[in-house]
Amino acid sequence: MTVFDARTLVDPTESLERQNAKLAKIAGVLMRRVEQATDADGAAYAHFQRALTLEGEVRARTSELERALSLLNDTNLRLTEANRAADRARADLANAIEAVQEGFALFDADDRLVMFNSRFGMGMPDMRRFLRPGLPFADYVARVAASPSLSLPKGETPRDWVAARLQRHRETKAIFNVRLVGDRWIQVSEYRTPEGGTAILQTDVTDWIRLERQERERMLDDQARFIRATLDHINQGVSIFDGHERLVGWNIRLDELLSPPAGLLRVGRSFDTLFDRFSPEMAFRDPDGADRLMAWVKGGLRRPPLKLEVTHRGARIFDVFAQEMPDQGFVVSFTDVTAERRAIDAMAEANETLELRVHERTLALAAAAAEADRANASKSRFVAAASHDLLQPLSAAKLFLSSLNSLDLDPEPRRMAERAQNALKSVEAILGSLLDISRLDSGLAAVEISTFPVSRILRPLREEFQPLARARGLELQVIDSGAWVRSDPSHLRRILQNLIANAIRYTPSGRVLVGARRRGGGLRIEVWDTGPGIEEDKRELIFKEFHRIDKPGMTAEGVGLGLAIVERACQLLDHRLDLETEPGRGAGFLVTVPLAPPRAPEPPAREAAGQEGGARDLDDVIVLVIENDAEVRQAMATLLERWGVSCFDVAGEDAALELIDEVGVAPDVMLVDYHLDDGRHGIDAVAAVRRRCGPTPAAILSADRTPELRAACHAAEIAYLEKPVDPDRLMRFLAEIRAAPLGWGPLSGPAV
Repeated sequence: MTVFDARTLVDPTESLERQNAKLAKIAGVLMRRVEQATDADGAAYAHFQRALTLEGEVRARTSELERALSLLNDTNLRLTEANRAADRARADLANAIEAVQEGFALFDADDRLVMFNSRFGMGMPDMRRFLRPGLPFADYVARVAASPSLSLPKGETPRDWVAARLQRHRETKAIFNVRLVGDRWIQVSEYRTPEGGTAILQTDVTDWIRLERQERERMLDDQARFIRATLDHINQGVSIFDGHERLVGWNIRLDELLSPPAGLLRVGRSFDTLFDRFSPEMAFRDPDGADRLMAWVKGGLRRPPLKLEVTHRGARIFDVFAQEMPDQGFVVSFTDVTAERRAIDAMAEANETLELRVHERTLALAAAAAEADRANASKSRFVAAASHDLLQPLSAAKLFLSSLNSLDLDPEPRRMAERAQNALKSVEAILGSLLDISRLDSGLAAVEISTFPVSRILRPLREEFQPLARARGLELQVIDSGAWVRSDPSHLRRILQNLIANAIRYTPSGRVLVGARRRGGGLRIEVWDTGPGIEEDKRELIFKEFHRIDKPGMTAEGVGLGLAIVERACQLLDHRLDLETEPGRGAGFLVTVPLAPPRAPEPPAREAAGQEGGARDLDDVIVLVIENDAEVRQAMATLLERWGVSCFDVAGEDAALELIDEVGVAPDVMLVDYHLDDGRHGIDAVAAVRRRCGPTPAAILSADRTPELRAACHAAEIAYLEKPVDPDRLMRFLAEIRAAPLGWGPLSGPAV
């Protein structure tokens, strides 16, 4: 008997409802046949079996359909809930954005506006009608540029603003301020989203900008008061004129020196009016002085400094110094040098020739002091340059005063000379500090990092400050160290020099301790004192320039630049600077320097001959001095002759060669200024003399302290001496050359 599979009677691709309907219909037909027919072979029973099978499959398909419908209903329910959650999330996001106090907008990766809150476009009400989803970013920027609420900077067009704004938009993050009309300011912050879109925040910063502006104006007012206080406390009378030759300021000392009629000194008064009023009362030492001063005032831009001497009302003598300012204005200062002139007259009674030289050098000293005071007051690049120029006459003044030591002066002139020498040292120290702080502030300070033993700095400092500490009744203890460090030896020595000087200055009794200890990979050099300590509220102030801590019963010294130089030099060298102090129990300044591997020990320093013994060893030595400044050249020659040296002094290279040919004698050593006339340099002059006379030791004398000049001298086998030249250092240089095993050879003189 043939058996049929019921599954062949329906199409499985049809829906379950369709399949069940067919199966039910087939089952009904088969049941009728079973009821109506009689089959001896059992065909009816077979039909019955197939009907039962079909009925089971119908039930199974029906159950599957019911399960599928149930699953579909569950899926639809979950989808509905998800849609509701998404709607709630969108509503929450919109509410959160609206709650933000700043203006907010979101642009998609195609730079089209997606959403924004009501504060977006704050301060620009005309923009509201243009903001809509889908707005391109470029159109938005163009609308802002055309808005009447936008306040463009002077000279900038809307097209320029659009270009700049789109340029900022290309950055991954941008924060900038936009000015609106009515002096309102909006800070715009742009951030990139992970999907490449852009989120923009707009914050009203009007109050912050106005507060910052008020603070800046207050700081300017404070600075003006500081400058005014400084001017009123210096010893020079100062008058300041603008670029139109009108008086814009003066100090109290000017009133005291010139004693003008009431109301004469008034802001806006012309220089011509003041000159006509005061010139009858002033007798210029130079007959053409009045014309030179007036010509200088009318001379326009880039006027060189002018120095004159006048006698006021037949009694007081003033140094008059005129200097141009960067804004084409100028400063005219008056320094009372009457006392100095009287001192010069007293020394003239001992030696008429010496009187003339001291007179000229005293003028230079007064000009240097006036320049240093102005540098202390203005702290500008003009002051730094002027201070540097004063090093040249200071060198001559030091040499002249040193030559006085060998003269048999009366007690009173000798005391005056000693006072002048002490004052000169103070001026040199002030100028050095001003130059240091100017170089550090301008970023022009050169750094030469090298590896060296720290004892190379500590030992000379002990010798330098031991007499000063002893004179003040203090115990100075400098503990040596065998450590090697990596730093700039010149700057590090300056740092420790200022710290030790400060400790001695502010310690009335007790001791000052200097030592070093290892800390990790560095060496911490410490300077401790038993002074009064530093209060908490003054620990920041002590590092500001021109600030001093005045204690009762203590004499104020210096100009308050030492710790400012220390802090800036430590920053330049990247050396950590720490302060540990307790009021009443002293203070400690700690400088941490990188450690370096030790090298072979340095040979012991050769003991330099003293000035008196060295002078005896220099008899009959021939020294060639090449110096274009006549006053410095004359001072150098005078000092060398006092030491028994035979001195040939000339102004330049050509004159030196002519003199050598004329006398037929080669010099034993050369002392040569670096900056000569006509743009020539001292190194070239040394080379020319050596070509004529053979190897001859030489030293370059210069106020130029750059590493480049030192390197050039080293390459040419020439020593280097800083101006102002220290007489003791010059003596040691000549004595060491004379005592060297090679004699007067070109390499004998060290670079000092």
